[in-house]
Amino acid sequence: MLYISTRGQTRPHTFTEAVEAGLAADGGLFLPETLPSLRDRLPAWSSLSYAELAAEFLSLFAPDIRREEWAELTQEAYQRFDTPEVAPLHRLDERTYVLELWHGPTLAFKDFALQLLGLLYKRQVKLSGKRLAVLGATSGDTGSAAIHGCMGQEGIQIFILYPAGRVAPLQERQMACTGAANVFAMPVPGTFDDAQRVVKDCFGDPAFVREVNLSAVNSINIARVLAQCVYYLWAWLRLPEADRATAEFVVPTGNFGNVLAGWLCQQMGMPCGSFRVATNQNDILHRFFTTGDYQQGEVLPSHAPSMDIQAASNFERYLYYLLKGDQAKVSQVMHCMKRGERVSLPPAASSFRSSRMSDDEIPLAIRKVWEQHRYVIDPHTACAFTEMAKDRVSVVLSTASPAKFPEIVQVATEAEPLHPTLEALKNRPLMTHPQQATDVAIKSFIRSHQS
Repeated sequence: MLYISTRGQTRPHTFTEAVEAGLAADGGLFLPETLPSLRDRLPAWSSLSYAELAAEFLSLFAPDIRREEWAELTQEAYQRFDTPEVAPLHRLDERTYVLELWHGPTLAFKDFALQLLGLLYKRQVKLSGKRLAVLGATSGDTGSAAIHGCMGQEGIQIFILYPAGRVAPLQERQMACTGAANVFAMPVPGTFDDAQRVVKDCFGDPAFVREVNLSAVNSINIARVLAQCVYYLWAWLRLPEADRATAEFVVPTGNFGNVLAGWLCQQMGMPCGSFRVATNQNDILHRFFTTGDYQQGEVLPSHAPSMDIQAASNFERYLYYLLKGDQAKVSQVMHCMKRGERVSLPPAASSFRSSRMSDDEIPLAIRKVWEQHRYVIDPHTACAFTEMAKDRVSVVLSTASPAKFPEIVQVATEAEPLHPTLEALKNRPLMTHPQQATDVAIKSFIRSHQS
């Protein structure tokens, strides 16, 4: 199993090499050369624990890591989750399930990939003897999950950029109140897209990448997408057998990585019905799936800040499949997108549909779910609760604990959601390293903090 760049100008990499590099040298994203078939394996996987399922699945993609070592890595990665199920599938009614993806250390779905990725980085440092500088951008949850996967790890320093004033206060505290010497939370002016652009510009300097041994922690890292595939398989195996083939997964998403993982499972033989891309008012993905045009617009602050994105960084991987593996065409289209041009693309896969929720509708959706089911959801998950399918089972991916967004949840439910992990952060000092949103500034900061 080797990994190729979506843009075709980088040599094939092993899994370990692709994880360490993060972004391909040609600016593209890594994908497996071929996707394995899962269909015949699914029956035997139904009795596995979450960690065991993750080990079986991931071993298909990384023959350079022994299966026994995968079992150790996944066991360690998921032992810090607060429920033995790791990802409980909660039934709201006969047609609606909620997959709770917020039982990890930072109470968000990003923990599934980033607890594991931190251990893969630790393994890489041990094998190579080289220090690692981990760089990422976040609109909220990725940063805290990445930090908690890497903090205190010897030989690793982690630098996380985020848009100043545009993440939830508790999200910022999860990044900037760890007290760990190897963690650098770096607010920059502008939007998440500005922070993400700077990260990609840093990786676009091969000499700098080699100099500091830079690795990407964003959803552009292939290990993150593969780790997220596992919870789709886990949920699908727990549905009633009669509902599996037609079930629709409803996925709140801004960067497209979360829903891409599910779609890849379907391409590998997990028989399900469809995927609904649920966006907030920053609806570039909804506009693409309804019109076929992809064009960036203005990023508007919202109640669901982790989805305040107009440049979906994982869309390039889907684009590779949409363009039937034409890497030159992918490269051409991505350069047009980077310039902000409108791009008309071939029709999307029939297994996709999309929806949009305005900011005014989010608290109303939280209130409705609470009143109907006595179940509390966060503002990102709320974006899924519209245009629900009437003829099939829906599995809503709940991406964060409502306790991370207490203000809007309290307005909607008249009760403040509390979590002891988050309450403990409120009295800790905030340690941030504000920077300008330029690759020059960020590269200078990383160089000055190499130790």
